[in-house]
Amino acid sequence: MRWSRKLVTLAGVDVYVHGSFVLLIALLAVGDLAVGRGVAATVRGTLLILAVFATVVLHELGHALAARGFGIRTRDITLLPIGGIARLERMPDKPGEQLLVAIAGPAVNVAIALLLLFVLLGLGGPVAMGALGHTGAPFLTQLMWINLSLAAFNLLPGFPMDGGRVLRALMAMHMEPERATQIAARVGQGMAVVFALVGLAYNPFLIVIAAFVWFGATAEHAMSTVKVALSGLSVRHAMITGFSTLSATEPLSQATSLTLAGFQQDFPVMDGTKLVGILTHGDLLVGLAEHGANAAVRQAMREDPEVASPADRLADTLSRMSIGGARILVVVEDGVVVGVVTAGRIRELMALEKTSRHGRMLDGMQLHLHHRK
Repeated sequence: MRWSRKLVTLAGVDVYVHGSFVLLIALLAVGDLAVGRGVAATVRGTLLILAVFATVVLHELGHALAARGFGIRTRDITLLPIGGIARLERMPDKPGEQLLVAIAGPAVNVAIALLLLFVLLGLGGPVAMGALGHTGAPFLTQLMWINLSLAAFNLLPGFPMDGGRVLRALMAMHMEPERATQIAARVGQGMAVVFALVGLAYNPFLIVIAAFVWFGATAEHAMSTVKVALSGLSVRHAMITGFSTLSATEPLSQATSLTLAGFQQDFPVMDGTKLVGILTHGDLLVGLAEHGANAAVRQAMREDPEVASPADRLADTLSRMSIGGARILVVVEDGVVVGVVTAGRIRELMALEKTSRHGRMLDGMQLHLHHRK
């Protein structure tokens, strides 16, 4: 994600912090000092925020490790002012597995809260929620109740919260997954409206939460529609077999010539018969500006290109491209590059499939009417 910097690697998952998160911490600290809270109180408040976001990272790591148990890789975790995002390559197919992955995050928050409860009881500290109303409330008491609040909020039964995924998984055990997704998305949108109305009356920050929930639920609904449109299709249906490649040692001027001569803008880069990288249109422009037209393609290409198999499900492939921000995937079969697939090509195929299915539906209706005559 742009404007992000790597913070740490936990259990093999890279954790990034977005620049806006750092800005938020700074603004809150300056705000505390401006209203005269004092240095000690400001430092304590900042440490509490950092501790909360540390538990958010653990929450997302819970999702990542649960998904790993089902063979699903997590690209990274990014800390944002609104929380954390774990970018799983895909969600499991089976509702039971979806349920476990979804509930793993809130379970981490509950586990942290229970651990803090035992510590507080051992120390003889206050554990009642009423203690949160005092600015001098014990640090661990605040952190315990915040974790319980995070778990409760995330378990609200609507997308994009974890509770929406739990609801979808439970319903998918008894109905079509796409229908279950649509219901969970609608519930999420309904919650967004409630948050917005309450926010207008009491707390404007709830309007921000409402916007996040609304757009998240809408995105889930859109992805469900895409999965329906691409159901039964594999990468083989969408891959482009008439494509050009570049040699890693060729000059960037060759990439420019190929781009101007046809419609292809992104190129697999080869070293003999071995795939070694990808050169996107953006990479080409940057390479020309920084190195010149005579520089080798190797100097501008991206290493470790995203690859797919012809047998991969097209919906999962599009999800991977969306999550990773990839413009193009190289299709490899038995170690040989056999094609490329782009998001634009998949969208074209979706439109054709939608039109084709609509035509078949109309044909069926006409046959039905003819039969009734």
